[in-house]
Amino acid sequence: MLTWSEFREARPDLAEAGRELIYRVGVGLAFLATIRPDAGPRLHPFCPLITDDAFVGFIIPSPKQRDLHRDGRYALHSFPTDTNEDAFYLTGRARLVEDTTDREQFGAQFVDERAQFHVPLPALEDTLFAFDIESCLLTRTQGFGDHHPRHEIWRAPV
Repeated sequence: MLTWSEFREARPDLAEAGRELIYRVGVGLAFLATIRPDAGPRLHPFCPLITDDAFVGFIIPSPKQRDLHRDGRYALHSFPTDTNEDAFYLTGRARLVEDTTDREQFGAQFVDERAQFHVPLPALEDTLFAFDIESCLLTRTQGFGDHHPRHEIWRAPV
């Protein structure tokens, strides 16, 4: 399992393509799947924050937050695009980020990226998680209905 920084160093092409797909509307948007207590999947949209060194997200008090505290495994998928079926998918394990400086930095980034909406800083009960990466899938297409999509699969070294 690699951190975002390690993944970006190992596969800068995949990291940049993923960043572009997740930030295609100016803020990070993705679907986050977690594991419920009964081992079933739970899927919700969320707003990740990406820097050169980190892939993180604030998760409000919710079943999703409890899922990640209990069982950090996740799957993440980019939102659909308007012009093709390109997609970015990650799996791995989320870990709690408790460092106050990191929390302040990412809180400021969250607000700055949404300045036009005048959002407040994430609340203290909003948990900051970093998303470490076990596998990645990048799909590139030539529009909708492409019968020959190009899939690139990457897995973290064991």
